[in-house]
Order: sequence, then structure tokens, then C-alpha cells
Amino acid sequence: MKITYHGHSCLSIEMENKQRLLIDPFITGNKLTDLTVDEVQTDWILVTHGHSDHIGDMIPIAQKNQATIISIVEIADYAQTRGVNAFGMNLGGKHPFPFGEVKLVPAQHSSSYEVNGIIQYMGEASGIILQAEGKTIYHAGDTADFSDLALLAEQFAIDVAFLPIGDTYTMGPEDAARAAKRIGAKQVVPIHYNTFPVIEQDPQVFLDLLPANVGKIMSVSDTLEV
Repeated sequence: MKITYHGHSCLSIEMENKQRLLIDPFITGNKLTDLTVDEVQTDWILVTHGHSDHIGDMIPIAQKNQATIISIVEIADYAQTRGVNAFGMNLGGKHPFPFGEVKLVPAQHSSSYEVNGIIQYMGEASGIILQAEGKTIYHAGDTADFSDLALLAEQFAIDVAFLPIGDTYTMGPEDAARAAKRIGAKQVVPIHYNTFPVIEQDPQVFLDLLPANVGKIMSVSDTLEV
């Protein structure tokens, strides 16, 4: 599989069977992204939680591509009220899809979205475990560091983990480095930083806290083959 970074927490994944995935499609308002909503092509949209910088452009992208949104049930229900396909899950649940298996795992974070000027609860925040083509990918969403992240290492041999390092709203570099050690992934990529002034970070500080050759900085549009 090929994983491409598109700034903030947005990833696209292309499988060998040509299935295309997009995670946390924050494009409009994302100064770092290399994507435009009109040009995105995807079959599936995975969303970690309900904040606008993660839900992003999921509705117009789903409409344009006839893509299915996969997320916590409250986000899936909201998507269906907007006339798009969605598959709802909950924490601890897993489900097979044509591209592989998805499991939603806990994330310590909040989740809400403004709808018609009213803040709406969007279910629990989650991380995403994707198992496909013999590989295991973990997208942590916006989680804080917490002790139960160690359970991931007991259940999965994670090939690549994408962890937020921006601080203020998520883990900062130091907490993310501790989380990385709990998770035990073969490779760790920092996300959710430098999009806004309040989350500006030097990702090299994070990498320097990790064992040698574990951390990898991905610039926007960089692709990682797993």
C-alpha cells in the first residue's frame, strides 16, 4: 500500500487492489495541504472524530465520489442526514471492508461539530487501526497520551503509527514520544502540527526523543510504501 501525507492529519492510502482511502479530509482552510476538494478521488473516507479540522470536507468529497464514510456512529448518522453513504462503528468494534479491516480504538479527546450555529455532539473520539495487505496502520486522531495505548502493542504489531505532536489540543512532542514507546510501532510519523500558529512544532524534536530509525518526517505530498 502507498500512504501519502496531505498536511495536518490528512492521509490518502492506495491499496494494491486500487481501493482508495482518505483519512480526516481537512482540505478547505488547511494552508498546508496539496489537495483540492474538486480533484480528490477516493472510495472510502475514514474520520477519527467530529472536529472541523478532521471532518473537514467529508460531505462534498463523499458526494462527488459516491464514497462511503466510515466513522463513529454519531458521525456516520450525521453524514447520512446529508445524503451520503456512511458506515457507523463504535470503540472496540472492527469490521471487514473490501480494502481490509478497520477497528476503532479509544482516543482521549473531545468531539463536536457546529451544525446551523449549534454545537452538536459527535460521539467519542477514536483512533483507527487499519489492517490490510498484511500490514497494520494506526492513525491516532487527536489523542492525548494515556496508559491504555500500551494495549495496542499487546494486540497488534503496528507497522506505522501516525501520532499528533502539535500540543495545546493534542499530545506535544514529549507526550507523543512516550506514547510511541507504549505503542511500539516499527515506524512513527508525526502529524497535526504547524497548520496553525498555536500548534507550531519542530518535528525533529519529536524524532530525537525516539529510538534511532523509528521516527520519520513526512512533508506534504510525501508517499510512504508499506
